[in-house]
Amino acid sequence: MIMGTSSTPLLEMRNIKKDFFGNQVLTDINFTLGEGEVLGLCGENGAGKSTLMKILFGMDVIRETGGFEGEILLEGKPVSFSTPLEALSAGIGMVHQEFSLIPGFTATENILLNREPKKRNIVSEVFGDRLNTLDYNEMTGRAEAAIDKMGFQIDKGMLISEMPVGHKQFTEIARELSKENLKLLILDEPTAVLTEKEAEALLNSIRSMSEKGIAVIFITHRLQEILSVCDRVIVMRDGFVVSDVPAKETDVSQISRKMVGRSIDSTANSEVRDLSSAKTVMSIRNLWVDMPGETVRNVSLDIKEGEILGIGGLAGQGKLGIPNGIMGLYDAGGEVTLDGVSIPLNSPRKCLDASLAFVSEDRRGVGLLLDETLEWNVAFPAMQVQNKFLKNYLGGLIKWRDERAIHEVTDRYISELAIKCTGSKQKARELSGGNQQKVCLAKAFALEPKFLFVSEPTRGIDIGAKKLVLDALKKFNRESGVTVVMISSELEELRQICDRIAIVSGGRIAGILPAAEASEEFGMLMISMVK
Repeated sequence: MIMGTSSTPLLEMRNIKKDFFGNQVLTDINFTLGEGEVLGLCGENGAGKSTLMKILFGMDVIRETGGFEGEILLEGKPVSFSTPLEALSAGIGMVHQEFSLIPGFTATENILLNREPKKRNIVSEVFGDRLNTLDYNEMTGRAEAAIDKMGFQIDKGMLISEMPVGHKQFTEIARELSKENLKLLILDEPTAVLTEKEAEALLNSIRSMSEKGIAVIFITHRLQEILSVCDRVIVMRDGFVVSDVPAKETDVSQISRKMVGRSIDSTANSEVRDLSSAKTVMSIRNLWVDMPGETVRNVSLDIKEGEILGIGGLAGQGKLGIPNGIMGLYDAGGEVTLDGVSIPLNSPRKCLDASLAFVSEDRRGVGLLLDETLEWNVAFPAMQVQNKFLKNYLGGLIKWRDERAIHEVTDRYISELAIKCTGSKQKARELSGGNQQKVCLAKAFALEPKFLFVSEPTRGIDIGAKKLVLDALKKFNRESGVTVVMISSELEELRQICDRIAIVSGGRIAGILPAAEASEEFGMLMISMVK
Protein backbone atom coordinates (compact mmCIF):
# COMPACT_ATOMS: atom_id res chain seq x y z
CA MET A 1 0.00 0.00 0.00
CA ILE A 2 1.16 3.54 -0.72
CA MET A 3 0.66 5.81 2.24
CA GLY A 4 0.94 9.56 2.31
CA THR A 5 4.19 11.08 3.55
CA SER A 6 2.48 14.06 5.18
CA SER A 7 2.69 14.11 9.00
CA THR A 8 -0.95 15.22 9.11
CA PRO A 9 -3.35 12.26 8.92
CA LEU A 10 -6.05 12.31 6.27
CA LEU A 11 -8.61 11.47 8.97
CA GLU A 12 -8.61 11.60 12.75
CA MET A 13 -11.51 10.65 15.01
CA ARG A 14 -11.16 11.73 18.64
CA ASN A 15 -13.15 10.66 21.71
CA ILE A 16 -16.25 9.70 19.71
CA LYS A 17 -19.29 8.77 21.84
CA LYS A 18 -22.84 7.87 20.78
CA ASP A 19 -25.98 6.38 22.30
CA PHE A 20 -29.19 5.14 20.63
CA PHE A 21 -32.46 5.11 22.56
CA GLY A 22 -30.63 5.00 25.87
CA ASN A 23 -28.26 2.27 24.67
CA GLN A 24 -24.59 3.38 24.67
CA VAL A 25 -23.13 2.04 21.41
CA LEU A 26 -19.84 3.97 21.15
CA THR A 27 -17.54 4.94 24.02
CA ASP A 28 -14.38 7.03 23.53
CA ILE A 29 -13.36 5.90 20.02
CA ASN A 30 -9.99 7.18 18.76
CA PHE A 31 -8.07 6.39 15.57
CA THR A 32 -6.20 7.98 12.65
CA LEU A 33 -6.03 7.14 8.95
CA GLY A 34 -3.30 8.18 6.51
CA GLU A 35 -3.54 9.02 2.83
CA GLY A 36 -3.73 5.80 0.79
CA GLU A 37 -3.96 3.64 3.92
CA VAL A 38 -6.36 0.71 4.04
CA LEU A 39 -7.85 0.22 7.49
CA GLY A 40 -9.72 -2.95 8.42
CA LEU A 41 -12.53 -2.43 10.93
CA CYS A 42 -13.69 -5.60 12.69
CA GLY A 43 -16.23 -6.41 15.38
CA GLU A 44 -19.35 -8.39 16.11
CA ASN A 45 -22.74 -7.07 15.01
CA GLY A 46 -23.70 -4.37 17.48
CA ALA A 47 -20.05 -3.54 18.26
CA GLY A 48 -20.59 -0.06 16.78
CA LYS A 49 -18.74 -0.23 13.44
CA SER A 50 -21.57 0.93 11.20
CA THR A 51 -22.64 3.62 13.69
CA LEU A 52 -19.11 5.03 13.72
CA MET A 53 -19.11 5.22 9.93
CA LYS A 54 -22.56 6.83 9.89
CA ILE A 55 -21.17 9.55 12.17
CA LEU A 56 -18.25 10.12 9.81
CA PHE A 57 -20.52 10.19 6.75
CA GLY A 58 -23.08 12.59 8.26
CA MET A 59 -26.02 10.19 8.07
CA ASP A 60 -29.42 11.63 9.01
CA VAL A 61 -30.01 8.97 11.67
CA ILE A 62 -27.17 10.40 13.78
CA ARG A 63 -28.56 13.93 13.76
CA GLU A 64 -32.12 12.68 14.33
CA THR A 65 -31.07 10.74 17.42
CA GLY A 66 -29.27 13.55 19.24
CA GLY A 67 -25.96 13.77 17.41
CA PHE A 68 -22.66 12.55 18.87
CA GLU A 69 -19.83 13.63 21.12
CA GLY A 70 -16.20 13.99 20.06
CA GLU A 71 -14.28 15.52 17.17
CA ILE A 72 -13.53 14.60 13.55
CA LEU A 73 -10.57 16.09 11.67
CA LEU A 74 -10.12 15.79 7.89
CA GLU A 75 -6.65 16.78 6.66
CA GLY A 76 -6.11 18.41 10.05
CA LYS A 77 -9.25 20.56 9.95
CA PRO A 78 -12.30 19.95 12.20
CA VAL A 79 -15.37 18.78 10.28
CA SER A 80 -18.87 17.67 11.22
CA PHE A 81 -21.00 16.68 8.27
CA SER A 82 -24.72 17.27 8.77
CA THR A 83 -25.64 15.44 5.54
CA PRO A 84 -23.99 12.80 3.34
CA LEU A 85 -23.85 15.37 0.53
CA GLU A 86 -21.42 17.42 2.61
CA ALA A 87 -19.26 14.34 3.16
CA LEU A 88 -19.34 13.56 -0.56
CA SER A 89 -18.29 17.12 -1.41
CA ALA A 90 -15.33 16.72 0.96
CA GLY A 91 -14.21 13.59 -0.90
CA ILE A 92 -15.66 10.85 1.35
CA GLY A 93 -17.63 8.05 -0.28
CA MET A 94 -19.50 5.18 1.35
CA VAL A 95 -20.88 1.85 0.21
CA HIS A 96 -23.49 0.98 2.80
CA GLN A 97 -24.31 -2.45 4.18
CA GLU A 98 -27.87 -1.89 2.95
CA PHE A 99 -28.35 -0.66 -0.59
CA SER A 100 -29.09 2.98 -1.39
CA LEU A 101 -30.13 2.57 -5.00
CA ILE A 102 -33.20 3.72 -6.95
CA PRO A 103 -34.99 0.53 -8.08
CA GLY A 104 -36.55 2.04 -11.22
CA PHE A 105 -33.23 3.40 -12.54
CA THR A 106 -30.60 1.50 -14.50
CA ALA A 107 -27.12 0.73 -13.20
CA THR A 108 -25.72 3.62 -15.28
CA GLU A 109 -28.28 6.08 -13.93
CA ASN A 110 -27.51 5.03 -10.36
CA ILE A 111 -23.74 5.18 -10.87
CA LEU A 112 -23.96 8.78 -12.14
CA LEU A 113 -26.89 9.91 -9.97
CA ASN A 114 -26.78 13.68 -9.30
CA ARG A 115 -23.55 13.89 -11.33
CA GLU A 116 -25.01 13.29 -14.78
CA PRO A 117 -23.14 14.96 -17.69
CA LYS A 118 -25.42 17.27 -19.66
CA LYS A 119 -25.38 18.84 -23.10
CA ARG A 120 -26.88 21.99 -24.48
CA ASN A 121 -29.65 22.05 -27.05
CA ILE A 122 -31.60 24.63 -29.01
CA VAL A 123 -34.17 25.10 -26.24
CA SER A 124 -31.56 25.52 -23.47
CA GLU A 125 -29.65 28.02 -25.60
CA VAL A 126 -32.75 30.23 -25.42
CA PHE A 127 -34.23 29.45 -22.00
CA GLY A 128 -31.17 28.57 -19.92
CA ASP A 129 -29.14 25.65 -18.58
CA ARG A 130 -32.03 24.12 -16.63
CA LEU A 131 -33.34 22.77 -19.95
CA ASN A 132 -30.10 21.01 -20.87
CA THR A 133 -30.54 17.31 -21.67
CA LEU A 134 -28.60 14.34 -20.31
CA ASP A 135 -25.60 13.28 -22.33
CA TYR A 136 -26.33 9.55 -22.40
CA ASN A 137 -23.25 8.71 -24.48
CA GLU A 138 -21.02 10.35 -21.87
CA MET A 139 -22.96 8.69 -19.04
CA THR A 140 -22.49 5.29 -20.65
CA GLY A 141 -18.77 5.89 -21.08
CA ARG A 142 -18.27 6.96 -17.47
CA ALA A 143 -20.32 4.04 -16.17
CA GLU A 144 -18.31 1.60 -18.30
CA ALA A 145 -15.04 3.08 -16.99
CA ALA A 146 -16.19 2.67 -13.37
CA ILE A 147 -17.33 -0.92 -13.99
CA ASP A 148 -14.02 -1.75 -15.70
CA LYS A 149 -12.12 -0.24 -12.77
CA MET A 150 -14.12 -2.42 -10.40
CA GLY A 151 -13.02 -5.58 -12.22
CA PHE A 152 -16.42 -7.29 -12.40
CA GLN A 153 -18.84 -6.90 -15.26
CA ILE A 154 -22.49 -5.98 -14.64
CA ASP A 155 -25.19 -5.01 -17.15
CA LYS A 156 -25.02 -1.22 -17.10
CA GLY A 157 -28.46 -0.99 -18.72
CA MET A 158 -30.30 -3.30 -16.31
CA LEU A 159 -32.85 -1.87 -13.89
CA ILE A 160 -31.87 -2.17 -10.22
CA SER A 161 -35.26 -3.73 -9.46
CA GLU A 162 -34.40 -6.64 -11.77
CA MET A 163 -30.89 -7.25 -10.43
CA PRO A 164 -29.84 -10.05 -8.07
CA VAL A 165 -28.40 -8.93 -4.75
CA GLY A 166 -24.75 -9.36 -5.73
CA HIS A 167 -25.08 -7.16 -8.81
CA LYS A 168 -26.74 -4.44 -6.74
CA GLN A 169 -23.68 -4.47 -4.48
CA PHE A 170 -21.35 -4.05 -7.45
CA THR A 171 -23.47 -1.14 -8.71
CA GLU A 172 -22.97 0.61 -5.36
CA ILE A 173 -19.22 0.09 -5.57
CA ALA A 174 -19.01 1.29 -9.17
CA ARG A 175 -20.89 4.46 -8.20
CA GLU A 176 -18.20 5.36 -5.67
CA LEU A 177 -15.35 4.47 -8.01
CA SER A 178 -16.77 6.89 -10.62
CA LYS A 179 -16.15 9.92 -8.37
CA GLU A 180 -13.08 11.92 -9.32
CA ASN A 181 -12.52 13.76 -6.00
CA LEU A 182 -12.58 10.60 -3.87
CA LYS A 183 -10.11 10.78 -0.93
CA LEU A 184 -11.62 8.22 1.42
CA LEU A 185 -13.93 5.30 0.68
CA ILE A 186 -15.90 3.51 3.41
CA LEU A 187 -16.87 -0.05 2.50
CA ASP A 188 -19.41 -1.56 4.92
CA GLU A 189 -19.63 -5.32 4.29
CA PRO A 190 -19.12 -4.96 0.51
CA THR A 191 -18.24 -8.64 -0.02
CA ALA A 192 -20.99 -10.17 2.14
CA VAL A 193 -23.02 -11.26 -0.91
CA LEU A 194 -20.05 -12.04 -3.15
CA THR A 195 -18.27 -15.28 -3.91
CA GLU A 196 -14.55 -15.59 -3.22
CA LYS A 197 -13.70 -14.94 -6.87
CA GLU A 198 -15.83 -11.79 -7.00
CA ALA A 199 -14.51 -10.63 -3.65
CA GLU A 200 -10.94 -10.99 -4.93
CA ALA A 201 -11.83 -8.68 -7.85
CA LEU A 202 -13.01 -6.10 -5.32
CA LEU A 203 -9.88 -6.52 -3.20
CA ASN A 204 -7.80 -5.80 -6.29
CA SER A 205 -9.82 -2.60 -6.76
CA ILE A 206 -9.06 -1.63 -3.15
CA ARG A 207 -5.35 -2.19 -3.74
CA SER A 208 -5.50 -0.04 -6.87
CA MET A 209 -7.27 2.77 -5.01
CA SER A 210 -4.66 2.68 -2.26
CA GLU A 211 -1.85 2.97 -4.79
CA LYS A 212 -3.57 6.09 -6.16
CA GLY A 213 -3.63 7.68 -2.69
CA ILE A 214 -7.26 6.91 -1.84
CA ALA A 215 -7.70 5.76 1.76
CA VAL A 216 -10.15 2.95 2.48
CA ILE A 217 -11.99 1.89 5.63
CA PHE A 218 -12.93 -1.73 5.01
CA ILE A 219 -15.57 -3.38 7.22
CA THR A 220 -16.03 -7.10 6.68
CA HIS A 221 -16.59 -10.30 8.62
CA ARG A 222 -14.40 -12.21 6.16
CA LEU A 223 -11.29 -11.80 8.27
CA GLN A 224 -8.88 -13.27 5.73
CA GLU A 225 -9.84 -10.42 3.37
CA ILE A 226 -8.87 -7.95 6.09
CA LEU A 227 -5.43 -9.53 6.40
CA SER A 228 -4.88 -9.74 2.63
CA VAL A 229 -5.64 -6.12 1.77
CA CYS A 230 -5.37 -3.93 4.89
CA ASP A 231 -2.40 -2.07 6.39
CA ARG A 232 -3.92 -1.85 9.87
CA VAL A 233 -6.66 -3.67 11.75
CA ILE A 234 -8.90 -2.11 14.39
CA VAL A 235 -11.09 -4.41 16.45
CA MET A 236 -14.18 -3.05 18.22
CA ARG A 237 -16.18 -4.78 20.94
CA ASP A 238 -19.24 -3.38 22.73
CA GLY A 239 -18.55 0.17 21.55
CA PHE A 240 -14.85 0.24 22.48
CA VAL A 241 -11.65 -0.11 20.44
CA VAL A 242 -9.97 -3.18 21.95
CA SER A 243 -7.13 -3.51 19.43
CA ASP A 244 -5.33 -1.36 16.83
CA VAL A 245 -2.40 -3.21 15.22
CA PRO A 246 -0.61 -3.55 11.87
CA ALA A 247 -2.23 -6.30 9.79
CA LYS A 248 1.09 -8.15 9.43
CA GLU A 249 1.27 -8.51 13.23
CA THR A 250 -2.00 -10.38 13.72
CA ASP A 251 -3.97 -13.32 12.33
CA VAL A 252 -7.54 -14.58 12.01
CA SER A 253 -7.59 -16.41 15.34
CA GLN A 254 -6.26 -13.40 17.26
CA ILE A 255 -8.80 -11.07 15.62
CA SER A 256 -11.61 -13.55 16.36
CA ARG A 257 -10.69 -13.81 20.03
CA LYS A 258 -10.52 -10.03 20.38
CA MET A 259 -13.88 -9.60 18.64
CA VAL A 260 -15.83 -12.09 20.74
CA GLY A 261 -13.67 -12.68 23.80
CA ARG A 262 -13.49 -16.42 23.05
CA SER A 263 -12.08 -18.88 20.52
CA ILE A 264 -14.24 -19.65 17.49
CA ASP A 265 -14.21 -23.16 16.03
CA SER A 266 -15.07 -23.08 12.32
CA THR A 267 -14.10 -26.63 11.40
CA ALA A 268 -16.09 -28.65 8.88
CA ASN A 269 -19.16 -30.55 10.01
CA SER A 270 -18.09 -33.59 12.04
CA GLU A 271 -21.63 -34.98 12.04
CA VAL A 272 -22.22 -35.50 8.32
CA ARG A 273 -25.06 -38.01 8.01
CA ASP A 274 -25.77 -40.47 5.22
CA LEU A 275 -29.51 -40.12 4.62
CA SER A 276 -29.51 -41.79 1.22
CA SER A 277 -32.00 -44.40 2.47
CA ALA A 278 -34.40 -41.77 3.85
CA LYS A 279 -37.51 -41.01 1.86
CA THR A 280 -37.48 -38.18 -0.67
CA VAL A 281 -39.41 -35.29 0.88
CA MET A 282 -39.08 -32.88 -2.07
CA SER A 283 -38.63 -33.78 -5.69
CA ILE A 284 -37.67 -31.10 -8.23
CA ARG A 285 -37.87 -31.89 -11.93
CA ASN A 286 -36.82 -29.72 -14.89
CA LEU A 287 -37.13 -26.50 -12.88
CA TRP A 288 -36.52 -23.26 -14.74
CA VAL A 289 -36.62 -19.83 -13.10
CA ASP A 290 -36.52 -16.45 -14.81
CA MET A 291 -34.60 -14.53 -12.13
CA PRO A 292 -32.38 -11.77 -13.62
CA GLY A 293 -28.72 -12.56 -13.07
CA GLU A 294 -29.53 -15.93 -11.46
CA THR A 295 -31.38 -17.80 -14.21
CA VAL A 296 -32.16 -21.46 -13.53
CA ARG A 297 -32.29 -23.50 -16.74
CA ASN A 298 -33.01 -27.13 -15.92
CA VAL A 299 -32.64 -28.29 -12.33
CA SER A 300 -33.64 -31.75 -11.14
CA LEU A 301 -32.97 -32.60 -7.51
CA ASP A 302 -34.22 -34.99 -4.82
CA ILE A 303 -34.05 -33.78 -1.22
CA LYS A 304 -34.14 -36.32 1.61
CA GLU A 305 -36.37 -35.97 4.63
CA GLY A 306 -34.59 -34.52 7.65
CA GLU A 307 -31.35 -33.58 5.90
CA ILE A 308 -29.57 -30.27 5.64
CA LEU A 309 -28.80 -29.86 1.94
CA GLY A 310 -26.46 -27.08 0.90
CA ILE A 311 -26.64 -25.34 -2.47
CA GLY A 312 -23.51 -23.46 -3.51
CA GLY A 313 -21.86 -22.04 -6.59
CA LEU A 314 -20.46 -18.85 -8.03
CA ALA A 315 -22.62 -15.74 -8.25
CA GLY A 316 -24.88 -15.59 -11.27
CA GLN A 317 -24.90 -19.36 -11.81
CA GLY A 318 -28.45 -19.86 -10.52
CA LYS A 319 -28.21 -20.99 -6.90
CA LEU A 320 -30.35 -18.11 -5.62
CA GLY A 321 -32.91 -18.69 -8.35
CA ILE A 322 -33.87 -22.14 -7.06
CA PRO A 323 -35.59 -21.09 -3.79
CA ASN A 324 -36.87 -17.82 -5.25
CA GLY A 325 -38.53 -19.71 -8.10
CA ILE A 326 -40.03 -22.50 -6.00
CA MET A 327 -41.41 -19.98 -3.50
CA GLY A 328 -43.05 -17.94 -6.26
CA LEU A 329 -40.97 -14.75 -6.16
CA TYR A 330 -39.96 -15.09 -9.83
CA ASP A 331 -41.59 -16.77 -12.84
CA ALA A 332 -40.83 -20.49 -12.82
CA GLY A 333 -41.80 -23.73 -14.53
CA GLY A 334 -41.23 -27.43 -14.10
CA GLU A 335 -42.52 -29.75 -11.39
CA VAL A 336 -42.03 -29.65 -7.61
CA THR A 337 -43.59 -32.13 -5.20
CA LEU A 338 -43.56 -32.17 -1.39
CA ASP A 339 -44.38 -35.51 0.23
CA GLY A 340 -45.69 -36.65 -3.17
CA VAL A 341 -48.09 -33.72 -3.50
CA SER A 342 -47.54 -31.24 -6.33
CA ILE A 343 -46.63 -27.70 -5.23
CA PRO A 344 -48.05 -25.08 -7.62
CA LEU A 345 -45.35 -22.74 -8.88
CA ASN A 346 -45.79 -18.95 -9.08
CA SER A 347 -47.97 -19.01 -5.96
CA PRO A 348 -46.22 -17.89 -2.74
CA ARG A 349 -49.31 -18.37 -0.58
CA LYS A 350 -49.78 -22.00 -1.65
CA CYS A 351 -46.16 -22.69 -0.75
CA LEU A 352 -46.72 -21.28 2.73
CA ASP A 353 -49.96 -23.26 3.06
CA ALA A 354 -47.97 -26.41 2.23
CA SER A 355 -45.75 -25.68 5.26
CA LEU A 356 -42.77 -24.38 3.31
CA ALA A 357 -40.86 -21.38 4.64
CA PHE A 358 -38.21 -19.17 3.06
CA VAL A 359 -35.61 -16.83 4.53
CA SER A 360 -34.66 -14.58 1.60
CA GLU A 361 -31.20 -13.22 0.88
CA ASP A 362 -32.85 -9.78 0.57
CA ARG A 363 -33.76 -9.21 4.20
CA ARG A 364 -34.89 -5.59 3.82
CA GLY A 365 -36.69 -5.93 0.49
CA VAL A 366 -38.47 -9.20 1.24
CA GLY A 367 -37.82 -10.28 4.79
CA LEU A 368 -38.76 -7.49 7.21
CA LEU A 369 -41.42 -4.98 8.15
CA LEU A 370 -38.83 -2.34 8.98
CA ASP A 371 -41.11 0.10 10.78
CA GLU A 372 -42.82 -2.56 12.91
CA THR A 373 -41.69 -4.07 16.21
CA LEU A 374 -39.69 -7.26 16.52
CA GLU A 375 -42.83 -8.91 17.94
CA TRP A 376 -44.85 -8.06 14.87
CA ASN A 377 -42.06 -9.19 12.53
CA VAL A 378 -41.63 -12.55 14.25
CA ALA A 379 -45.33 -13.36 14.72
CA PHE A 380 -47.09 -11.81 11.71
CA PRO A 381 -46.44 -14.53 9.08
CA ALA A 382 -47.59 -17.28 11.47
CA MET A 383 -50.68 -15.22 12.34
CA GLN A 384 -51.50 -14.61 8.68
CA VAL A 385 -50.84 -18.10 7.34
CA GLN A 386 -51.54 -20.39 10.28
CA ASN A 387 -53.81 -18.36 12.61
CA LYS A 388 -51.20 -18.76 15.33
CA PHE A 389 -50.87 -16.25 18.17
CA LEU A 390 -54.59 -15.41 17.96
CA LYS A 391 -57.36 -15.71 20.54
CA ASN A 392 -60.87 -16.71 19.47
CA TYR A 393 -63.92 -14.93 20.86
CA LEU A 394 -67.64 -15.64 20.31
CA GLY A 395 -66.94 -19.11 18.97
CA GLY A 396 -64.31 -17.89 16.56
CA LEU A 397 -66.34 -15.07 15.04
CA ILE A 398 -63.80 -12.60 16.40
CA LYS A 399 -60.04 -13.20 16.43
CA TRP A 400 -57.64 -10.99 18.35
CA ARG A 401 -53.89 -10.97 18.85
CA ASP A 402 -52.59 -13.03 21.77
CA GLU A 403 -50.14 -10.38 22.98
CA ARG A 404 -48.70 -12.61 25.67
CA ALA A 405 -47.96 -15.46 23.26
CA ILE A 406 -46.44 -13.03 20.74
CA HIS A 407 -44.23 -11.51 23.42
CA GLU A 408 -43.12 -14.93 24.68
CA VAL A 409 -42.18 -16.33 21.27
CA THR A 410 -40.26 -13.15 20.38
CA ASP A 411 -38.37 -13.15 23.67
CA ARG A 412 -37.56 -16.83 23.13
CA TYR A 413 -35.85 -16.16 19.81
CA ILE A 414 -34.19 -12.96 21.04
CA SER A 415 -32.54 -15.18 23.64
CA GLU A 416 -31.80 -18.21 21.44
CA LEU A 417 -30.36 -16.17 18.56
CA ALA A 418 -28.71 -13.55 20.82
CA ILE A 419 -30.46 -10.68 19.00
CA LYS A 420 -28.97 -7.43 20.28
CA CYS A 421 -31.88 -5.07 20.89
CA THR A 422 -33.49 -2.98 23.63
CA GLY A 423 -36.44 -5.38 23.76
CA SER A 424 -39.16 -7.06 21.75
CA LYS A 425 -40.94 -3.72 21.15
CA GLN A 426 -37.99 -2.19 19.29
CA LYS A 427 -38.50 -1.49 15.59
CA ALA A 428 -36.67 -3.74 13.12
CA ARG A 429 -35.20 -0.69 11.35
CA GLU A 430 -33.24 0.25 14.46
CA LEU A 431 -31.27 -3.01 14.58
CA SER A 432 -27.90 -3.64 12.97
CA GLY A 433 -27.91 -5.57 9.71
CA GLY A 434 -26.80 -8.84 11.26
CA ASN A 435 -29.44 -8.65 13.96
CA GLN A 436 -32.08 -7.96 11.32
CA GLN A 437 -31.00 -11.19 9.65
CA LYS A 438 -31.54 -13.06 12.91
CA VAL A 439 -35.09 -11.66 13.09
CA CYS A 440 -35.72 -13.13 9.62
CA LEU A 441 -34.63 -16.52 10.94
CA ALA A 442 -36.83 -16.15 14.02
CA LYS A 443 -39.81 -15.39 11.79
CA ALA A 444 -39.23 -18.60 9.83
CA PHE A 445 -38.72 -20.67 12.99
CA ALA A 446 -41.99 -19.34 14.42
CA LEU A 447 -43.83 -20.80 11.41
CA GLU A 448 -42.62 -24.26 12.47
CA PRO A 449 -42.47 -25.41 8.83
CA LYS A 450 -41.91 -28.93 7.50
CA PHE A 451 -39.40 -27.61 4.99
CA LEU A 452 -37.18 -24.51 5.16
CA PHE A 453 -35.27 -22.72 2.41
CA VAL A 454 -32.72 -20.32 3.88
CA SER A 455 -30.71 -18.16 1.50
CA GLU A 456 -27.44 -16.49 2.59
CA PRO A 457 -28.42 -16.80 6.29
CA THR A 458 -25.19 -15.26 7.58
CA ARG A 459 -24.86 -12.43 5.09
CA GLY A 460 -23.39 -9.47 6.97
CA ILE A 461 -23.11 -11.40 10.24
CA ASP A 462 -19.90 -11.41 12.27
CA ILE A 463 -17.84 -14.51 12.98
CA GLY A 464 -19.28 -15.11 16.45
CA ALA A 465 -22.90 -14.61 15.45
CA LYS A 466 -22.32 -16.67 12.31
CA LYS A 467 -21.54 -19.78 14.35
CA LEU A 468 -24.55 -19.07 16.57
CA VAL A 469 -26.88 -18.84 13.56
CA LEU A 470 -25.48 -21.99 11.94
CA ASP A 471 -25.83 -23.84 15.25
CA ALA A 472 -29.43 -22.59 15.53
CA LEU A 473 -30.24 -23.94 12.05
CA LYS A 474 -28.65 -27.26 12.94
CA LYS A 475 -30.57 -27.43 16.22
CA PHE A 476 -33.83 -26.55 14.43
CA ASN A 477 -33.18 -29.36 11.96
CA ARG A 478 -32.26 -31.95 14.59
CA GLU A 479 -34.87 -31.19 17.23
CA SER A 480 -37.82 -30.37 14.98
CA GLY A 481 -37.03 -32.77 12.16
CA VAL A 482 -37.33 -29.92 9.68
CA THR A 483 -35.67 -30.47 6.31
CA VAL A 484 -33.40 -27.50 5.56
CA VAL A 485 -32.02 -26.36 2.21
CA MET A 486 -29.36 -23.72 2.75
CA ILE A 487 -28.05 -21.57 -0.10
CA SER A 488 -24.75 -19.81 0.56
CA SER A 489 -21.89 -18.14 -1.32
CA GLU A 490 -19.44 -19.43 1.30
CA LEU A 491 -18.49 -23.07 0.78
CA GLU A 492 -16.88 -23.47 4.20
CA GLU A 493 -20.09 -22.26 5.82
CA LEU A 494 -22.01 -24.99 3.98
CA ARG A 495 -19.46 -27.61 4.98
CA GLN A 496 -19.95 -26.75 8.65
CA ILE A 497 -23.57 -27.89 8.96
CA CYS A 498 -24.72 -29.63 5.76
CA ASP A 499 -24.99 -33.35 5.04
CA ARG A 500 -24.74 -32.96 1.26
CA ILE A 501 -23.84 -30.00 -0.94
CA ALA A 502 -25.15 -29.45 -4.47
CA ILE A 503 -23.13 -27.12 -6.70
CA VAL A 504 -24.98 -25.07 -9.33
CA SER A 505 -23.18 -24.02 -12.51
CA GLY A 506 -24.73 -22.62 -15.65
CA GLY A 507 -28.23 -22.80 -14.18
CA ARG A 508 -28.00 -26.57 -13.61
CA ILE A 509 -26.78 -28.96 -10.91
CA ALA A 510 -23.11 -29.64 -11.67
CA GLY A 511 -22.85 -32.31 -8.98
CA ILE A 512 -23.75 -33.31 -5.41
CA LEU A 513 -21.16 -34.45 -2.86
CA PRO A 514 -21.13 -35.28 0.86
CA ALA A 515 -20.16 -32.19 2.86
CA ALA A 516 -17.06 -34.02 4.17
CA GLU A 517 -15.49 -34.07 0.68
CA ALA A 518 -12.42 -31.89 0.17
CA SER A 519 -12.99 -28.24 -0.73
CA GLU A 520 -11.06 -28.78 -3.96
CA GLU A 521 -13.70 -31.23 -5.19
CA PHE A 522 -16.43 -28.63 -4.78
CA GLY A 523 -14.20 -26.03 -6.42
CA MET A 524 -13.88 -28.19 -9.51
CA LEU A 525 -17.67 -28.46 -9.76
CA MET A 526 -18.04 -24.67 -9.43
CA ILE A 527 -15.85 -23.98 -12.44
CA SER A 528 -17.22 -26.84 -14.55
CA MET A 529 -19.24 -26.01 -17.65
CA VAL A 530 -22.53 -27.87 -17.51
CA LYS A 531 -23.72 -28.86 -20.98
